[in-house]
Amino acid sequence: MNRPYKLRKGDRVAIVSLSSGMLGEEFCSHNLEIGTRRLKEYGLEPVFMENALKGIEYLKEHPEARAADLKQAFTDDSIAGIICAIGGDDTYRLLPYLMEDRAFINAVKNHPKLFTGFSDTTVNHLMFYRLGLRTFYGPNFICDLGEIAEHMLSYSRTAFESYLEGNSYGQIFSSGVWYEERTDFSKAAVGTDRIEHREERGYELLQGPEVFSGALLGGCLESLYDIMTSTRYADEKEVCEKYGIFPAKEEWEGKVLFVETSEEKPAPALVEKALAALKERGVFEAVSGVLVGKPQDEAYYEEYKEVYRRVIDDERMPIVYNVNFGHATPRCALMYGAPVRVDMAERKIAYVEPETERFRKRFR
Repeated sequence: MNRPYKLRKGDRVAIVSLSSGMLGEEFCSHNLEIGTRRLKEYGLEPVFMENALKGIEYLKEHPEARAADLKQAFTDDSIAGIICAIGGDDTYRLLPYLMEDRAFINAVKNHPKLFTGFSDTTVNHLMFYRLGLRTFYGPNFICDLGEIAEHMLSYSRTAFESYLEGNSYGQIFSSGVWYEERTDFSKAAVGTDRIEHREERGYELLQGPEVFSGALLGGCLESLYDIMTSTRYADEKEVCEKYGIFPAKEEWEGKVLFVETSEEKPAPALVEKALAALKERGVFEAVSGVLVGKPQDEAYYEEYKEVYRRVIDDERMPIVYNVNFGHATPRCALMYGAPVRVDMAERKIAYVEPETERFRKRFR
């Protein structure tokens, strides 16, 4: 798979709204200002694509506009990286405009660029995986760069800084703290800290061997479920099948599956249905192990553990729980297609490839 270049000072980075258009709403104006300032402090030049700030209603009605922004970001040689504004729930609607555009496909294959985001962005990540580009299930603009505390959350900041030249990210350890989701995101809350808790558990090995390895593949559990079953939109499964978005069973062979639950905090019964759908596709017969993200606000923390054990129903399958990615804060960055070695004796997840091989260095 193609590896993206790291970012360096002076690079132009595109901000795209591929799902929700909330970045363009007045209630997000302070996130916009804060995120822009932080990117500039890194020496990066944020470029808000033509439709990225047109708001929720317009972008809901115009998936072709969202797709046009991503096309432009990839075909514009002056753009070095792409940051998603936030998630949402219908980015699958962009697929016909992207997967049938030869210029876009060629640009992705021939000019790999850094791409980061999480949640509904799972669909975009799987699209890029199909096209052979490694992307990052990691920080986005509103939630991380636009975090309204005085500073970015340290753990998430380290993840974002791993995208920059000169910073390594060979190992991922459990965060020492976790944060409750905010109840007030308004401008009045700017400068206030999230409620913080000491991490008492760290990574938990629910079952299976302490050490396993494989290339990373996965995303938001509800997004994966929607792709497979059309539970949210009637045509989603059909559209995603047309473009081969959900990987076939053989593509899961030897992979490390990573999955996490969204801010909707799905009931254990829904998590069970989603995992059962993955099982029906043969995923758990193929993968070498499973990484499960920390539930937001630790909702259903113990109940989810039991659901994973019961549905997978194979004590030999390693399951590592409470990993800091996705909707719980803070979050790390997981690179699609990158081989990792998970070692619970040392309580770490390590990328197998040297940093110099994971990112090709550009000549100045």
